Amino acid sequence: MKRIYRQQLVLQFPGRSLKDYDSLIELEDRIIGGLGNFGEVDGHDMGVGEMNIFIHTDHPKLTFEQIKSLIGTCEVMRELKAAYRDVGQESFTILHPADLKHFSIA
Repeated sequence: MKRIYRQQLVLQFPGRSLKDYDSLIELEDRIIGGLGNFGEVDGHDMGVGEMNIFIHTDHPKLTFEQIKSLIGTCEVMRELKAAYRDVGQESFTILHPADLKHFSIA
């Protein structure tokens, strides 16, 4: 039986090119390989100048800390936005960067 998670963590990056998309897939694979019991990657999308990776979890803050340890200090962290919401809800709680005021999915 598939586990039902209560929250959705979204990692968002700028992206417009096939090279960006390839980087997204590589990053998604790295997260899938290192996420463990923190949650489950639920796919990705790309469009309107942004790319998103969706992760279902019950502990979005801990999951994001795990993902940061997987990503390390690579270039992606400079442009990364991360936020989470309860499954089925529209309103996001922003995790990164600290000074971000608004988060949405195009």
